[in-house]
Amino acid sequence: MIDLRSDTVTLPSHQMKSFLMDAPLGDDVYGEDPSINELEKKIANLFGKDKALFVPSGTMANLISVLTHCERSDEVLLGNKSHIFKYEAGGISAFGGIHSHQLKNNDDGTINIEDIKNNIRDNNDAHYPKTGLVCLENTHNLCYGAPINNEYVKSVKTILNKTNIKLHIDGARIFNASIALNKEVKDLAKYADSITCCLSKGLSSPVGSLIISNNNFINKAHKLRKALGGGMRQAGILAACGLFSIKNMIKRLKEDHENAKELAIELNSLEEIKINLKNVHTNLIFFDLNSKDITSENFIKELLNYNIKIDYKGNNRFRMVTHYGFERKHIIIVIKTLKKIFKK
Repeated sequence: MIDLRSDTVTLPSHQMKSFLMDAPLGDDVYGEDPSINELEKKIANLFGKDKALFVPSGTMANLISVLTHCERSDEVLLGNKSHIFKYEAGGISAFGGIHSHQLKNNDDGTINIEDIKNNIRDNNDAHYPKTGLVCLENTHNLCYGAPINNEYVKSVKTILNKTNIKLHIDGARIFNASIALNKEVKDLAKYADSITCCLSKGLSSPVGSLIISNNNFINKAHKLRKALGGGMRQAGILAACGLFSIKNMIKRLKEDHENAKELAIELNSLEEIKINLKNVHTNLIFFDLNSKDITSENFIKELLNYNIKIDYKGNNRFRMVTHYGFERKHIIIVIKTLKKIFKK
């Protein structure tokens, strides 16, 4: 099976499995798991922040971060294509009583600076909720996996500093941004008051994300993790995978980016597929089906018959995501299969 639906489908390597078997363990709810403690310390150092907190998922990481920054009835400014808004079950509203104010995302994942500036509420007017936070996403999933450069983030933070509004970055694929921009993650995290990272996408760990921020923030976030059921006992088995990932899997993300570009070029050669090569930035490929001879639903079924899975986004749009385990030889298989399907 060639599974291109997401980089979350990656499986631990044999080396990772061997590494985790020797991981020292303890009870992390008591703060006594040495593997968790080591991972949190290393991630904090990697991002240039005081402290990090291991949580089960990226959704929980974002939820805890927003709830730590905001009070009930606060408003969060975020992109209309952001993962927090579209794919996290309205958690900030359900659990935090926090209102989301969506601003238009550009194709490069940014939000216009003037839009952010013009939508910060006047706290002296009782009609409005208080603007408590701005959230960005890097790389941006629905915006073609675009990496956001630090100059933009700095310009956003400059505006927020004038009104003491905090900045959170959903960094689920921040390591992809680091590779694409040739910047260290601590540089990309520099202007964020809090940032998350995911271990189970391109880094191929089975489970886990981290929240990274200052000491006071993480201490508050720790209590919220407990309240949301995110405290785990001998979680060092998972942390060991994370330690292996940050040591061995970050630099190889470049291979995923190169494979995505190569696959996109091959897709562009097929007249039944419409794709803009300029929108292939990292490991995410978006394209439209441009054929009257096959429906989107049948296209997915035909691919499954050949043991290939891709992600359907609706309205004839599809996504492919390259990742660990997908190699150049698989590009040839995918393209040959597509040609067979389109000839039917």
